[in-house]
Amino acid sequence: MSSDEQQPPAAVPPPPESQPTVQRSEPAPPPSPARKAASPRVTRAAVIWSAVAVSLAVLVLLIIFFIQNQDMVEVKFLGWEGRLAQGVAFFIAAVGGGILVAIAGGARILQLRRTERRRRKVTNL
Repeated sequence: MSSDEQQPPAAVPPPPESQPTVQRSEPAPPPSPARKAASPRVTRAAVIWSAVAVSLAVLVLLIIFFIQNQDMVEVKFLGWEGRLAQGVAFFIAAVGGGILVAIAGGARILQLRRTERRRRKVTNL
């Protein structure tokens, strides 16, 4: 090919048609009130129902755990000694750990409330 010969123009791909080009002379109407009411709302009853369903599932899992861990074990704690099922011992340990976490969290919440109360007194003077 020589430089004097004309080459055909390069083919330009058409623009993507994923977004139609529609021009409107007036703005789109606002959504009707019926459409807003159709959207699902989170209510207290729905939240409580969900919490109850999750709690029941956890209880079923706990029952399965207790049934599968019925071996008797000896437990010693601060001079107390006793024998009980292994699943129950694990459960008591987990509840004790949860109580410790709740105490630490409660102490932190009280600390933050006290700090916020002091900050409000200083800024409102």
